[in-house]
Amino acid sequence: MLNWIDLLKHYKDKREAVALITVTQCLGSTPCVVGSRMIVTKNRDIHGTIGGGKLEFNAIDEAIIAINENRIMTSSYTLGPEFEQCCGGKVELIIEPMNQYPKLFVFGAGHIGVEICNMMENTPFEVHLIDSRANWFSKIPLKAHVHKHEAKLNDFKTFKDAVQWGSQCYVLVLTLDHKLDFDIIAMALKQDTEFLGLIGSKTKRVRFNNMLIKDMQIIEGMGHVVCPIGLELGGNSPKEIAISVVAQLIQIHYKGLPEKRFA
Repeated sequence: MLNWIDLLKHYKDKREAVALITVTQCLGSTPCVVGSRMIVTKNRDIHGTIGGGKLEFNAIDEAIIAINENRIMTSSYTLGPEFEQCCGGKVELIIEPMNQYPKLFVFGAGHIGVEICNMMENTPFEVHLIDSRANWFSKIPLKAHVHKHEAKLNDFKTFKDAVQWGSQCYVLVLTLDHKLDFDIIAMALKQDTEFLGLIGSKTKRVRFNNMLIKDMQIIEGMGHVVCPIGLELGGNSPKEIAISVVAQLIQIHYKGLPEKRFA
């Protein structure tokens, strides 16, 4: 018998998305029992079984969809001729994607960046703060949930490697150096992100847009970058700006989840 808790913890520690398939109901003759489980990875590796055959093949296909779309799915199968099985019973499943939490990567541990990271406590986000100043993190008040990364200023590989790019990746760029902001934006536009935001004015956006097109040959320019960042709540203090940005990130996260997850 597999230890499901240990297996799920293993994948959580690896930060690898998986789907847990659980048999919730069996009617008639079936190749499994209620409570049968199987874990499926994005690479279609499996642990456990829900009975094998075409039933299991179809469930694996649906598990991949659940992972890619980050939504809980339910399925019902009648094991007749179309499944090349003669059991004649009925199996119902629930498929739950795991380890699909959003990750926020903040470039720049200034006043606003620190406020944003601290405010994200007890939200769905895993929070990472990246800065290139030596020993800077020892000087700022950060809460325990914030992961700190000290990147090397002139080595962009350390900036790039600090980020877990992908569909659950949210990036904010708000360093003290406009040139560094631009270089990070240009780098991030070549990666996969759910959200890419830059602090600054509309004038900064236009300037960066022209530079991206003319100097970097990134023809979409700033088309995929949110700038200015934050909801229009009013207020210009670091904490007030941070509140508007945190509200925007949470709004985007929940709007991106399928409605059936809350049914």
